[in-house]
Amino acid sequence: MRILRPSEIRILRNKLGLTQSKLAELSGITQAYVAKIESGSADPRISTLERISKALEEIASKESFTAEQIMTKPIISVKPDDKIKKAIELMVSSDISQMPILQNNQQLGSIAEDTLIRKISAGEDIFKLVEQTIGSIMDDPFPTVGGRTDVGSLFPILEHSPAVLVLDKGKPMGIITKADILQLSAAGR
Repeated sequence: MRILRPSEIRILRNKLGLTQSKLAELSGITQAYVAKIESGSADPRISTLERISKALEEIASKESFTAEQIMTKPIISVKPDDKIKKAIELMVSSDISQMPILQNNQQLGSIAEDTLIRKISAGEDIFKLVEQTIGSIMDDPFPTVGGRTDVGSLFPILEHSPAVLVLDKGKPMGIITKADILQLSAAGR
């Protein structure tokens, strides 16, 4: 079992569909203390983090998840005519390393920090690069799945793609990255 950092608790608790009260009950602490830990206003002991991590691990190990349950929403995206500078700013401010390129609820491609680094390493002038449109360097679109897709089906897809877009009636409604899967795995899946 990996001990979760306080900043990871709320995210995982929400993905598991637990209330603060239920997590507190399972961990043997108060709901108010869970709220303080999640907000960052309390610095819990390692033993408390262990109890919380164990409770979340037990819930995660009993449940079979769907793409819809673990996806991140809203989707942070860019349009093909946006400047690369905008994509970089969004990736930095949102702490993400890739995003889909969407227009009129259709995925046209993707952009990733790896692509940008490869271009700069190949000799492209970074100052000229950031002024280009995203459409001029976009990568292939991310694979897509329906919301009811079992998480186990995502592992082979994510071996070859940094992310999967979750669709509902053809419309993007969420995204799942390798980090989302690892976070779920950290809780015992």
